[in-house]
Parts: sequence; C-alpha cells; structure tokens
Amino acid sequence: MNSISATAENSAEGRKPEAASPTLVRGLGLLDSVLLLVGGIIGSSIFLTAKDIAGALPHPVLFLLVWFVGGGISLCACFAFAELGSMFPDSGGQYVYLREAYGDLTAFLYGWMLFSVGNGGSIAALAVGTAAYVGALIPSISQEHLVLSLAGIVVTRAHLVALILIAVVTAVNIFGLRPGAILQNIATWAKFVAMAAFVILGFAIGKGDWHHFTTPHGMLAGITASMGVSQMLSAFGVALIAVFWAYDGWVYITWVAGEVKEPRRNVPLAMVLGVLIVGVVYVAMNMTYLYAMPLSDVAQHETIAQAAAAVLFSPAAATWLSALIAVSVFGALACAILSCARVYYAMALDGAFFPQMARVHPKYRTPAVALIGQSAWAAVLTLSGRYDQLYTYVIFGMVLFYTLTVAGMFLLRWKRPEIPRPYRCTGYPWLPALYILVGAAWTLNTIITRPIEAFWGTAIVLVGVPGYLYWKRSSRRAAALE
Repeated sequence: MNSISATAENSAEGRKPEAASPTLVRGLGLLDSVLLLVGGIIGSSIFLTAKDIAGALPHPVLFLLVWFVGGGISLCACFAFAELGSMFPDSGGQYVYLREAYGDLTAFLYGWMLFSVGNGGSIAALAVGTAAYVGALIPSISQEHLVLSLAGIVVTRAHLVALILIAVVTAVNIFGLRPGAILQNIATWAKFVAMAAFVILGFAIGKGDWHHFTTPHGMLAGITASMGVSQMLSAFGVALIAVFWAYDGWVYITWVAGEVKEPRRNVPLAMVLGVLIVGVVYVAMNMTYLYAMPLSDVAQHETIAQAAAAVLFSPAAATWLSALIAVSVFGALACAILSCARVYYAMALDGAFFPQMARVHPKYRTPAVALIGQSAWAAVLTLSGRYDQLYTYVIFGMVLFYTLTVAGMFLLRWKRPEIPRPYRCTGYPWLPALYILVGAAWTLNTIITRPIEAFWGTAIVLVGVPGYLYWKRSSRRAAALE
C-alpha cells in the first residue's frame, strides 16, 4: 500500500488534500517498526535514572520492581493504543486518537505540547547528549570549549556539533522514508550489540558481587515500617517519574502509522513487542549496575553506567561506555526526528497548525516542511540551553495525555462502535482501567509532590490556545474562499 488509507483519511474531519497532491509512502515493515519504537525509547535515560530511583527506593527489591511495574503499566497503555491504532492507521497517531475521542482542541493542545517542548526539547537534549558523549572521546569538541557567550546564551563546540547532527539527520529524512529508516535501524542494532556486550561481559568476567542483590533479613519490612505505607507509595510514585521518562517513546510508532505497511496488524504488534523488548533490556542493565555496586553506591552516581563499568572492568572502560551511550542517544535522535514531524503534518492537514507543514515533497514523499520546522525549533531550544528544564515540566502533561487517550478508547467504543477494530484491547476493560487509575493517581501525586513542575507543565499546554483559535479561524476563511 503506497498511500494513506482511505478509511483513515475519511475519518480525519477537516482534511482536504487535493486529489493530485503527493502522499506519504507506506514503506515501514514490522521489523522497521519495532526497531523504531525500541530505538526511540532507549536513549540516555537508562544510563542516568538509576541514581534517582535508588535514592527514592533504597532496597534492591524495590529498585528492580519499579522497572517491572513501570513496564507493566506502559504495556497496559500499549494494549489500548494498539486498539486505537488498528482503528485509525494514519499519520499523527495519538493526536488522531485524541481528536476522534475529544475533539480538535484537546488534540491540538497535545500536539502543541509536543512541538513547543515535548519533542522539540527531546530532540535538542538528544543532540546535545550525543555531542557531549562524543566529546568524551574527542576532547576538542567537548562542552568545555566555548564558542560564543551572548545575552545569557552560551554556545560551545558541543552545541555546534548538536546543531550539525540535527541538520544531517533531518536532511536524511527529507530525502526519503527508507534512508531515514535505515539510519535509525543501524543505530538501534548497534546499541543492541553494545548493551548485550556490557551485560554479558559484566556478569561473565566483571568484578561484581551477587550479595548486592540481598540485604539484611527484615530490612524491607523495616523500611516500610519507618516510612509508612503511604510514604512508601509516594516514594514509589516519585521513582515512577524517572521510569516513565525512561519508557517514554513507545508512542512513536503511532505517529508514523500512515507510513507502516499493514498498519492495522503491524502497529499494534510493534507496540507490544517493542515495550517487552525494552523492559528486558532495562531490567538487564539495572541488574548489571546492581551487580557492580551496592544500591547505596548506585544512589551516589549520576553517570551510573561509567561508574559500573569502572568497577566491573577498569577505569579505562569509561571511554568504551561513552561510545555506547553516544550511539544509543544518536539512535534515539534519529527515531525522534523521523517520527515527531508526522504529528505536525497531521495537525496541519486538520487546519490546526502552520498550513505549509501539510505539504509532502513531490519527489521524496516525505513531510519535508514539517521536518524542517521541527528541527529549526529544536535548534533554537538547543542554543537556549533550557530544553532539559522545560522537558521535566511536560512529563506531567505526557502522562496526563496518555491517560486521557486510554480513557478515549472506552469513549470511542461507545461513540463509534461501527469502526472496524482488527485488534481489540487485551485485558479489556480491566487492564486499561488499571492504567487510568494508576495514571490518575500518579498525576495527583505529582501535583502534590512536584507542584511547580505540574503548574508549568499545565501552563505550557494552555499557552497554545490562542494559536489554536488563530489557525482554526484561518483554516475556515481559506475553506470559505475555495
């Protein structure tokens, strides 16, 4: 199939592409889809989050359990998204699901959050992260080499490398879906091989200790008694913030559904398989960290992967780990740039964003303007240096929109029972209901424990309302003149 499905197009209210206009190409197979999802999820977080989780949950059982729980909760959401993906196999994914369930405004606010901070900040952070880890291997391009400092904006050689990476990956994706897919596939396979070597060699020849997985008898009960059940649950919720961040990215495949072969089958299958693979990788990596050092030491190291490698092998292994992390982060960057632009393309088709972003390149059949626009904004955020702080704010909004989308599946079963559902949510209604309950509880816990992040996350979303009113009004005027 070489064009957007007629079913999905007809369901997209407000979309009026001309009959002769070029369309996107369905060129991603199941393997491409799984690799895109896994490569998009596994970036830098698995190398950085252990410290925060160990600090919140000071027990090996809880430290590992939270990764199983986070993966299980994400999988519950995946089952619901899989049903929605089989209903609406179109570019935009979650944006489309929210539009069909709640209307244009809710969908726009989600898309606005992604463009302004969620995806833009993620691309900036991944590009700078790649450059920073390459700088550990090539000191001449490190963040210590200042190029420009003006009006509070600090530009280093690492920032310049990050901008070059964004530009190059964007250009590859403009020149066709297959070049972009091949780039992210190679990067994902490379990180698989490197992580497997780290885990296998760590347990086979590393100087670790299995006693790090055990604690004095009754310690877990003692921690529970000293903290109290409610405080323990709250700490678990705080730890889940880092875990949800680490698992975030499984939604990427829904954004490119309009370019997946047999999307009603492959999109749901890729989501489930991908999250399961990521869960195995994450647990294996964290077990390796714990094998290398006791949990109290894990809680002291920001760059846990390098610290664990130094203990398991030698201090010289830190260089090898820097190369591994650079490859991993670059792979996530390639996946993000390929996937994220499809949301803005879908928004523009609905008349809810810059209309130029609805254009498909006549030769390469890619959303070229959307790709250029997202990368230009990511470059601005890269130079601003504020992307990390902004991204922490929208994690709150990300989980809130995930929860609304899962609830939207229930709503659409009532509103649109006639739409074909080749895949029906596994464990319905209990598993998606469980996700809604956990998502709502996590959102409430975040409001209580992290009120500043929750406030600014909400503010970033709502600041897009004037833009929505402007673009919809412009779209109606344009339609009236046709």
